Amino acid sequence: MAKIRVLMVCLGNICRSPMAHGVFAARIREHGLEHAIEVDSAGTAGYHVGAKPDRRASQEARSRGYDLDDLRARQLEPEDFLEFDYILTMDDANYRNAEAIRPPEARAKLLRFLDFAPQFDEHEVPDPYYGGDEGFVHVMDLVEAAADGLLAHIRERHTLKAS
Repeated sequence: MAKIRVLMVCLGNICRSPMAHGVFAARIREHGLEHAIEVDSAGTAGYHVGAKPDRRASQEARSRGYDLDDLRARQLEPEDFLEFDYILTMDDANYRNAEAIRPPEARAKLLRFLDFAPQFDEHEVPDPYYGGDEGFVHVMDLVEAAADGLLAHIRERHTLKAS
């Protein structure tokens, strides 16, 4: 069986999407699903290609037991829609940016990440880049909830079991 491939997407791929990437990767490992699911992240803009996650994103992730050290920013490409099963954007602007480069033969489902965290009134993961540390705390709260919801959705939809 081919792995289910998930791509987390924000603007620059240094704050929200690497945080989501790191959390979801940890959830995959915790549930013994490395054989069935893989995750990556990208940005709709190429501002930070090759850069590590923002220091504040890494610090908040580390404080909760997640490691983002190996992640590097990359830009979303039309080919990603052919290679991934789920492309999950952090907000509406990046949803529109991703939709604009989506090829007609795309197989990936393009969704908003917070669609998997209905317990929140928010529908977008806010960009914490220009704010203080508390913005990264809030983003991590949203990301952890959405990662749990996404994993439950994938497990149910694809009838996955731990190895």
